[in-house]
Amino acid sequence: MTPEELQAQPLVRSLSVFPGAITQAVEQFGELTLIADPAQIIAISGHLKQKEGFERLVSITAVDWYPMEPRFELVYHYHSIRTNRRLRIKCRLATGADMETLTSIYRAADWFEREIFDMFGVSFRNHPNLKRILMPDDWEGHPLRKDYPIHGYKYSYKSE
Repeated sequence: MTPEELQAQPLVRSLSVFPGAITQAVEQFGELTLIADPAQIIAISGHLKQKEGFERLVSITAVDWYPMEPRFELVYHYHSIRTNRRLRIKCRLATGADMETLTSIYRAADWFEREIFDMFGVSFRNHPNLKRILMPDDWEGHPLRKDYPIHGYKYSYKSE
C-alpha cells in the first residue's frame, strides 16, 4: 500500500495521533493488517478499544522467523462486536527483546501472553503472572522456536 493509500484508511488516519506508530499497512481479502512500532502497542491498543470500538482482543500469537532478525513477530487480532470489523496488528521483536503487556487494557491478553512466553520465550513487561501455562514449570527451552530440536532435548524434565 502506498503512503497515500495508507493515509486514506480511516483507521490509519485515526492512529496518526501516534507519530511513527504505524510503519506499514497491507490489505488482503478485505482485511487490514498494520505493522506497528512495538514501543507504542499500549497506546495503539488503548486507542483502538476506547475510540475505535475494538472491544475484543481475539488472540495474540507469535511467529519465529529464525534465522532472520528481527526474529519474532507478535500478531494481535482485534474485533469490534458492534461494527463487526476485524484488525490485525503485527509487531516485530529482536531476539531477547521484550514487549509490554496488554493485560491492563484487555484481560484476555493474560493467557495469550503466557502461551507466547511458554512456547516462544518472549517476555512481557509488567505481566501480572508471567509463568508457563502449557509446559511443566521445569521444562527446558521453548518448543515453538525454530531452533528447538524436533524431538526435544534428551532430558527435558529435571527428574530424568
